[in-house]
Amino acid sequence: MSKKNIILFESKQIRRQYNEQNEMWYFSIIDIIEVLTGSTIPKRYWSDLKKKLTKEGSQLYEKIVQLKFAAADGKKYATDCLDTPNLLRLIQSIPSPKAEPFKQWLAKVGYERMKEIADPAQSLDRARENWQKPGRSEKWIQQRMTGQETRNKLTDYWKETGIKEQDEFAVLTNIIHKEWTDLTVMQHKQLKGLASQNLRDHMSEAELIFTALAELSTR
Repeated sequence: MSKKNIILFESKQIRRQYNEQNEMWYFSIIDIIEVLTGSTIPKRYWSDLKKKLTKEGSQLYEKIVQLKFAAADGKKYATDCLDTPNLLRLIQSIPSPKAEPFKQWLAKVGYERMKEIADPAQSLDRARENWQKPGRSEKWIQQRMTGQETRNKLTDYWKETGIKEQDEFAVLTNIIHKEWTDLTVMQHKQLKGLASQNLRDHMSEAELIFTALAELSTR
């Protein structure tokens, strides 16, 4: 798992994953519960809490997203996750002296993203640094950034036409991707031996060019 997908609170690891479509971080709920309660069996605590919330008529259960994260045994398992606003709602249901410090920590984590939104150059600089670390060439980085701009314009157009659900974006993306690769995004990732990593970050320069052309022609 990428280091950026693991963040620490009081030396405890909390797994998270960034969703590029809705620009939100999703955090592992059982990791949060373990931190707040100190429970040695956070899965059972979360199971009991879900039942309690359901009985109380809470809508929080409907906001849960399942993402695959690596566990202690190295295998990946589907894990219940929430975005930041709904995670704050969940914390209200967990009696813990760490609740307030955790909310402050969560706000600080979110602030990093807020700064990038206010100043997009920061986000671009961070992305460039991340791509330089594995030795990507400047030509590859430029193509990756150009392709991302093309992708953003396409998703903006989709949003304007009323497409909002994550599943709908995935379906449309797969249609475009399969037109030039004869593979779905997932099949392409499997071919490259990828799991939760971003496929585009592992494309060749030629693949990035073809992807951008496909999305440009679609728009």
